[in-house]
Amino acid sequence: MNRRIFMKQTVFPALMTGLSGATIPSFFSEDKKKRLRLSENGPMIPPVPAILLTVRGKPGDPDEISVVWTFVIEGKPPQIGISVADYHIAGNLIKLHEEFVLNVPTADIITAFDTVDMNSSKVGDKYALSGLTEGKAVKVNAPTVEEAPIQVECRIFNTIDVPPNRTVFFANVVATTVHESVCDKDGRLIVPNVSFFGMTAGSGEFYTMGKLVGHIGKTVGRTDIKY
Repeated sequence: MNRRIFMKQTVFPALMTGLSGATIPSFFSEDKKKRLRLSENGPMIPPVPAILLTVRGKPGDPDEISVVWTFVIEGKPPQIGISVADYHIAGNLIKLHEEFVLNVPTADIITAFDTVDMNSSKVGDKYALSGLTEGKAVKVNAPTVEEAPIQVECRIFNTIDVPPNRTVFFANVVATTVHESVCDKDGRLIVPNVSFFGMTAGSGEFYTMGKLVGHIGKTVGRTDIKY
């Protein structure tokens, strides 16, 4: 089934054509707040995923864990994008191996997550520094973080250099593994079962998930959309 439906099947044509009896839904608050322009421009779009990327090291070097910007490209086929600073060791390793794993952490390993983020592998093995357990991916040749309840295994299909010092990698998801109880029998994520957290871009803080406020497709009676 297509994710989107035609406009003629929704309430919006009535709103636009002014059909008799059509009323505007109260989607928006009538309270207007003063808008301020900040002195510093920034990508303030909270929340953003807090993700641990793992990739094989060079021969003789420890395997790499890194925190990277992550975003979904497409649900079907499953595709993910990551943005990596050119001065990070992980970037060159991803270019070398062309595959990696995205590990979704939970709040109980937040200290380990920040340890990974605030340290370079030039200082030492980040598995040892953080106390995280190294595992093995099922499809790609890459390490994992065993504590992560969700592991998304990826292979690169395109790369873009982004000035001044970033590389964006586009990848196909070739395997997704989860701890028991993370998903239902149909593979749908059970959010209350796992203490995910995200970063609030604009404050640099981490927050776990709050209360359920809706779902994709609620305005058109859809409950089947996962991505």
